[in-house]
Amino acid sequence: MNWTQLLSTKRFGQEAYHAKRDDDRSEFQRDYDRLIFSAPFRRLQNKTQVFPLPGSVFVHNRLTHSLEVACVGRSLGVNVAHRLKAKKHIETPYLEEIGSIVSAACLAHDMGNPPFGHSGEKAIATFFSEGAGQHLIDKMSGEEWKDIICFEGNANALRLLTHQFNGRRPGGFVLTYSTLASVVKYPYASIYSDPKKQKFGFFDSEKADFEKIAAELGIPRSPDNPNRYARHPLVYLVEAADDICYQIMDIEDAHKLRILTTDETKNLFLGFFNDERKARRQETMSMVTDVNEQIAYLRSSVIGQLIDECSVVFADNEEAILNGTFSASLIKQLPEHSAEAYKKCEKMAFAKIYRSSEVLDIELAGYKIILTLLEHLVAAVLSPEKAYSKQLLMRIPEQYETNSPTVYGKIMAVLDYISGMTDIYALDLYRKITGMSIPTL
Repeated sequence: MNWTQLLSTKRFGQEAYHAKRDDDRSEFQRDYDRLIFSAPFRRLQNKTQVFPLPGSVFVHNRLTHSLEVACVGRSLGVNVAHRLKAKKHIETPYLEEIGSIVSAACLAHDMGNPPFGHSGEKAIATFFSEGAGQHLIDKMSGEEWKDIICFEGNANALRLLTHQFNGRRPGGFVLTYSTLASVVKYPYASIYSDPKKQKFGFFDSEKADFEKIAAELGIPRSPDNPNRYARHPLVYLVEAADDICYQIMDIEDAHKLRILTTDETKNLFLGFFNDERKARRQETMSMVTDVNEQIAYLRSSVIGQLIDECSVVFADNEEAILNGTFSASLIKQLPEHSAEAYKKCEKMAFAKIYRSSEVLDIELAGYKIILTLLEHLVAAVLSPEKAYSKQLLMRIPEQYETNSPTVYGKIMAVLDYISGMTDIYALDLYRKITGMSIPTL
């Protein structure tokens, strides 16, 4: 791979259209603006990140998380661009736009996630693999069936960004090829995913679209597995921004919710610094009496250090990344001291955060809601002639192709509808379907 081909302003769905712009924004800044003003992005404000949506204490939702990831991603991209320019001369006009590309991809990275966090993904997958949807296995190809029994928010993000929904223009969001490629964390189809992780980057319905993007940008197939593609190099920066934010911000949120004590939180964050830097942080903290401000200061210091360290890892491994032979995440290649501190955060998060009653309760509730919606909506699209089906299908916006000629197409339309819901919308529809909420007559 080479940077000149990888950094492309060509737009998906408008390949033959090259209009002269009237303002000074770059094409990649246009991607960022297009995403941030979109309805699917706004809906992230009512989608669970980890903890239930806020009551008296504000914690992160998908929207605030995505904005923070975009901020960190921009810093990573700017750092890397500077390092690459200092490292060698690269003949490309868009090297300084890496920060804009990464920040736009970061905004989009969670847009395909269904309501209720990862439990929403699990609910969709198990409805078909273990639940009422099992009987559909003979109605689809092997690739199509694997798509839905391993439903993936990452793959759904690419579908949302590129699919031409009814009444919409070709190319979906019509983003640049580079931004789209930077979103695809797992550049292979579901049929070639690791059975243990079940992660993949595009559905069978978007396979040809991804292949088109890869061909345009010169992204080769993996030298280790011809059924998979190498990652676009900027995927590593998007992934690092996400890794940094969710791990560090979850710790801060847990402190606000009193799941972690102040001492536990301070020790976790101070663990990232050597003795000299730790002493400076403690000295600064002594000037502040507000505990939450102390934690916020430590959190920002940790994020700043991780941005610098991940940038160095990327620049040092640029050749392997461009050759498609770099297989680890940047966060897994941190210097020993930071790597050990990050592992301690992971261990604490798993033990006290992701298994806390607050998180488990929302996962259980979300599971039940998603399964119920699937049961009713799938039955409706498969038997649209029934009276109840007709009533229910009128609730689904026309942009979703519920009248697709294939079973796979009908199911994907249902998944498009459900995955686009906010937690509150899904709960409201669940209550109406089950009769828990009856309109006033």
